[in-house]
This record gives sequence, structure tokens and C-alpha cells, in this order.
Amino acid sequence: LFASVYRTLSALAHWSAIFAETPYMPLLAFPFVKLFQNNQLICFEVVATVVVNFCQHWFEYFPNPPVNVLGMMENVLAHHDKELLQHLIKYNVTSQVYAWPLLETLLSEVLTREEWLKVFDNIFSNHPSYFLMIVIAYSICSRAPLLHCNQAADFEYFFHHRNNVDINVVIKEAYHLMEATPLDIHPQRMLDDFTPLTKGQYPVFNKYPTFIVDYQAQEWEKIRQDEIEYLRERQLAHESEVKAQQQKAEDEAWYQKQKLLREAEEQRRKILQEEEEKLAEQRQRLALGKRELKIKELQLLDASRRRFRNYQQDQLQMELKHLDDEIARKASMREQETAAAVQDIELQRMELESQKQLFEQNLIKDQEAVTKEMKEDMEAHRRKVDLEDQRVQRLIEIDREEIQKAHTVAEENLAKAEQKHIDIDWRLQAQRRLRRDDQDREKCYREIVKLLHDNRVKEAELLKAMRETEEKKWEDVVHNKAQLEEEQKAAAAADGHRKQFLDGKMNDALELAENLQRDDGCFERQRDLKARSTERGVAVQQVPRSGSICLNDLSTLASSPHMSLDRRRAELARQERELMAEVWRLRHRLTSQAQSRHPPARFPATTLSP
Repeated sequence: LFASVYRTLSALAHWSAIFAETPYMPLLAFPFVKLFQNNQLICFEVVATVVVNFCQHWFEYFPNPPVNVLGMMENVLAHHDKELLQHLIKYNVTSQVYAWPLLETLLSEVLTREEWLKVFDNIFSNHPSYFLMIVIAYSICSRAPLLHCNQAADFEYFFHHRNNVDINVVIKEAYHLMEATPLDIHPQRMLDDFTPLTKGQYPVFNKYPTFIVDYQAQEWEKIRQDEIEYLRERQLAHESEVKAQQQKAEDEAWYQKQKLLREAEEQRRKILQEEEEKLAEQRQRLALGKRELKIKELQLLDASRRRFRNYQQDQLQMELKHLDDEIARKASMREQETAAAVQDIELQRMELESQKQLFEQNLIKDQEAVTKEMKEDMEAHRRKVDLEDQRVQRLIEIDREEIQKAHTVAEENLAKAEQKHIDIDWRLQAQRRLRRDDQDREKCYREIVKLLHDNRVKEAELLKAMRETEEKKWEDVVHNKAQLEEEQKAAAAADGHRKQFLDGKMNDALELAENLQRDDGCFERQRDLKARSTERGVAVQQVPRSGSICLNDLSTLASSPHMSLDRRRAELARQERELMAEVWRLRHRLTSQAQSRHPPARFPATTLSP
């Protein structure tokens, strides 16, 4: 049932925002929800129909009750039962007490289920004003008990609880009021006729002051947000309190455990102190005997040991000096190399300082655990020392008789051990110096690696810039290459033109040479002819003088063609030389023009054969 009421009210609130802020809407919708519990759609549409038709002018003074409707009802009551109205006014009982509770609950608080169904059968069958007449008729039919009430609480109780009223009489009285009420005060004049809901879509319900509803919605949203924030803060405070309690309990348990450990440690320390005192007494007695023996031994070995030690110290000092010089030289080099990384080390120191502050809190408990382990190790070591002391005591008692026999061997072993100790000490010092040098060198290497990394980053940036420059150069090369191809095409065209020109000239020269050869052939024939003529002339000299005139004419004809051919050869040679000089000048001019336009380009030399 609650879920049905919730869904119906939610649907009403989505239909119109006023219903989300109306406090009496659950009371108004509850009887219909209970009646149509199994059909939510019919329930919603019935409630919407009731609101549209029978709740006219209810929301004009929202959030106050509908004073206009209550005023109409008070006028009707004054007309039909003035005595009852005067009684109510006498005790300050207004229409908001005797009429509004019945209206906002649709009479569901004062009627049984059967009575309420009977009343609403008549309400739905009449004009919407009949609903107001039912409420007035209920007060008129209950006038006897109302006239006996003299306190405001009694009136409020009467109109909020079921009373012994005949509902049939109330219905008849309501019909009587509908007929007997004058038109000037009749609610029917102010209310519209019954209008069903529209089909397809529900009608728009906006007969209320929107600014008040919007303001209340904003206030409700603000209160909801404040409540959410309060709940969140309360949850955080509760979690913080729980964590604090847990931390407090853990701290108490830790302190209690530490207290018990300290008490146990004090008891064990007292026991150990007593045992140590006993052992100290025994050791003193043993020390006296050992001292006497040691004095004798030391007196014998002191002289030789001193000389040998001085010699070794001199050797060690020389080696250490060499090592110091080497370390100083490397340190100077390292200082020069690490000078650039001082700022980085300072930054790392600051970071380590911050990390140190963060880790200091965690180190306390770790230190306690380490202290505990150290104490356990110390106790184990003490027990081990005690056992060893006992064993040594037994060995001393057993071997006391054999000390004299082993004295010589002990002296030799002692000397060897002393020498071994000195050697190991010298090696240890050298190893420590070398290790410090290795650590410094490793530090220097790390700085160098860091510098190399920075250099690689810078080289990558430089390489990127070089690549961009290279791309630009390649673009220029492609552009220049295109221009070079154009120039080569122009040069090829010029070469073709020159070749064509030279071919024409060569053809002319060849034709001229052929002509010359033909002329040479003619000249040879003429020369043979002249030789034959000369021979004939020798023979003709013996003839009479009159024939010599013809021979002279022939020699004249032979010499004139020979002279014209020599001149033509010289002229052709001169024209050929001039043509070759012009070709070379033209090629030189083209080459100089191409070089001035594109200096990097080089044209291959073209070999011209004359």
C-alpha cells in the first residue's frame, strides 16, 4: 500500500510541480489508492480528475489554504444556519477548522468506507460545487454537538474523527443546499462544470503561484544538499574516531608490551651482572698469572719486534705516501669532473631530506625491533662467551702442565701471528683506501653517466634540429634539381639547335669538299692534259710558228681554274674557323649564365668535333 501511495504521489509530482510541495496531497490521494490499489494508472487518472474538477481554485493562495473557496462556504453556511456560524465565530473557529480538514482529506477521516463510497457516488454525479455543499451539510447536520462545544480543541477533534452522523441525511441536506442557495453566493457561479481529462496527453496544470513553488523546491534542494553534506561529515568524523580508537588501542598494547619487555630485560640484566662479577674475579686471578708470563715473553721479543716494526712502518709509510699522492691526483681530477654536478647533488640532498622526514616516523618501531634483535644477539653472545670461558678455564687447568713445553712453539706462533696481523693491518688499510677511492670513482662515474645522459638528451635535440635542417636542405636540393633539369633541358635544346646548325654547316662543308675533290679531279686531268700538251709543244716547236697561238691560249685556260680553287679553299677554311670560334663563344656564354644562376651545379664539357 505504501508503495502504491508513493508511486501515485510521484506521478502527480511529475505531472505538476505543485503536488511535490503540497503537504495534504497524501491525505487526498490515499482513499483512491486504497480503492484502486491493483491499478495504478486508473488511480492516478481518478486523482488527477478530482484535482482538476473538484479542487478548483485550491492552489491560488498556495501554500495557504484556499481562502476564496472557504469564503464561499462560509457565506453559504451564514445564509442557511447563521446561529451555528455565530457559535463558531464566538470561539474563534474559522473555516480552516470546520471546512478545510474535510476538504483536504475528502471526508475520509470522518466517514467509513461504505459511507465514503456513497458520498462520492453523489459527488461524481453532480456539479463540482456539490462537494462543497456536502462539507457544509455535514456541519449543519452536526450542529447539535457543535453547539455544545466551547473549546477550540474540541472543534478540531470533531472534524478529524468519525462521528455519529447519518450520511443519508447529509446527502439530502446537500441537495437541499444546492437548490435553496441563492445564485449570488452559490459556489456553482464560481466553479466550472465537470471536465474530463484530455485523450492522448494529460492537461497542463499550472493554476498556482509558480514562484512560490520554485522557491520551495530550491529550499528543499538546499536542505537536501546540506543534509547530504552533514551525513558525509558525520561519516568522516565517525571513521576518524574509529581510527583514533584503534590507534589508541594499538599504542596502549604496544606500550604495555614494551613495559613487560623492559621489566624482563631488567631482571636478566641483574642476573647477568651477578654472573659477570663472579667471572671478573676469576679473570683477575687468571690475569695475574698471565701477566707474569707475558712480561717475560714481552721482554724477550720487544727488542727484535721493535726493530722489525720500525722497518715495516717505514715501508708502509712509503707505500701510503704513494697511495696518498695517487688518491690526491685522482681526487683533484674528480673534483674538476664533479664540479658541474654539485647542484644536482644539492637537489638530491633536499629530496633525501624530505624522504628522511617522511621515514622518521616509521623508523621508530623498526628501531625498537632492531634493538630487540640486538639484545637477543647480545644475550646469545654472552652465553657463548660464558661457555667459551668455561672451556678456556678447563683447557687452562688441563694444559697448565704443558705450557712450558709449548712455550717455544707459542713464541714462534705469536711472532708469526704478530707479523700476520701487521701484514693484514697494512693490507686492510690499503684496501680501505682503495675502496674509498673506488667509491669516489664510482660516484664520479655516476656523475659522468648523468652528464652523458644530459649530453645524449642535448645531442638528440641537436640531431632533431639537424634533421629538420637536412629536410629543408633536401627540399632546396629538390627545388634546385628541378631548376637544374629545366636548365639542362634548355641546354639540351640549345645543343640540339647547335648540333642541327653544325650538321647543316658540316653538310655544306662536305658538299664543298666533294666539289673540291671534283675540282681536284678536273685539275689533275687538266694537269695531265697540260703535260701531254707540253710534250706536244716540244714536238710542235719543230712545226711552223703559226701554231703557237693555240697553245698559249690553252695554258691560260689551265692556270685560271687552279687559282680560283685555291681561293675557295682558303675562304672555306676561314669560314670554318669563324664558325668554330662562334660556337665556343656561345657555349662559354651559356656556361657562365648557368653558373651565375646555380653556383653548385657544374655542366659537363661538351666535346665538339670540327
